[in-house]
Amino acid sequence: MKTIKYPKRKDWSELLARPEFERNQFTKVVSDILSEVKLKGDTALFDFTKQFDKATLSSFVVSENEINEAVKIVSEDLKNAIKIAATNIEKFHASQNIVEPIIETTKGVKCWRKNVAIEKVGLYIPGGTAPLFSTILMLGIPAKIAGCKEVILCTPPDKNGKINPAILYTASLVGATKIFKVGGAQAIAAMTYGTETIPQVYKIFGPGNQFVAKAKELAQQEGIAIDLPAGPSEVLIIADKTCNPSFVAADLLSQAEHGADSQVILLSNDENVIIEVDKQLEIQLAQLPRKNFAIKALENSQSILLENLEGCIDFSNQYAPEHLIIASEYANEFIGKIINAGSVFLGNYSCESAGDYASGTNHTLPTNGYAKNYSGVSLDSFVKKITFQKLNKEGILAIGPAIELMAEAEQLFAHKNAVTLRLKGLQDV
Repeated sequence: MKTIKYPKRKDWSELLARPEFERNQFTKVVSDILSEVKLKGDTALFDFTKQFDKATLSSFVVSENEINEAVKIVSEDLKNAIKIAATNIEKFHASQNIVEPIIETTKGVKCWRKNVAIEKVGLYIPGGTAPLFSTILMLGIPAKIAGCKEVILCTPPDKNGKINPAILYTASLVGATKIFKVGGAQAIAAMTYGTETIPQVYKIFGPGNQFVAKAKELAQQEGIAIDLPAGPSEVLIIADKTCNPSFVAADLLSQAEHGADSQVILLSNDENVIIEVDKQLEIQLAQLPRKNFAIKALENSQSILLENLEGCIDFSNQYAPEHLIIASEYANEFIGKIINAGSVFLGNYSCESAGDYASGTNHTLPTNGYAKNYSGVSLDSFVKKITFQKLNKEGILAIGPAIELMAEAEQLFAHKNAVTLRLKGLQDV
């Protein structure tokens, strides 16, 4: 990691920029995949699965037997760990299931909102270098709490046409209604348009590589909603002299190992902290099985020494990280100053891995600065909020004249007339 000491605020914009990765090349490739799936359906999916996953399939559907076999293969220890995580995630997301009150805005005018589950949702779960079965918990559990009728799950097969057993076990645990062996941009295309086998959905969730991210972006142009804009994973850590440098290094590496395009940033007001963290990075990096990914990510990352912790918070708010860790015994003092972040981890024992797996919060979060205007996935992501209003005679008499004046001022006389007729009808009674 590069170290930058006391940068002037006028130079922050350069430090705030994410690494640039060429994405224009993906647009045509992904657009062609979507078009092919739209035109040829399952035939295109079989071809792409053979081309990209090196698997020759006779069916995309995961059978009941395959799920049962997976359940047997997964160790009891891992099953128990997954159940602990599932319990916490369910508790946290169930707490968001709030029935909103009916509000009488004016005497005789009642307004309220009703949560209605999105009927058909699609979950995309990567299955390549890191089979993210934890993401199934993060997406499948709130979908179940919300009451989504169809929860479609797509994940790529290996070259033998198999799905990682932990993925199938977790999918069955959360109640996915259908599981399909299809990955990449072609899976997003299938859920966008529907094929002979895979149904169209109304909203697509889940992470993926740049091809998947571009496919989700293009799916929006076809009228399919997505969870949030996707980008490489990232963490920003603010650490002071009360931090544990080995913990900080471990947290930096936990994000760096996601992939070469991940970015990690360390901010501190103490140069010795940066020096000690660098030492720990070198020690821990040598022990990582995915160190090649982490090394490349660290090349695009930096440690920044600033004058004080207030400056660190200011920098973080401008960066708007996916994950923000405040590695300090005084972390709680800064809660009120945090404006832009996907998920925040307070203190020396709140590792980012806790949020990724088992604390209960959702790990599907805005990246690439989108934390300035997006929230992470929550129960709300799986529902529509429909507003209702009911006016009685007293209500229309109370606000009707104001509506007439406003409609006339906008020269929308049919709008005015809809009120006028009602008011006149009441006067004639």
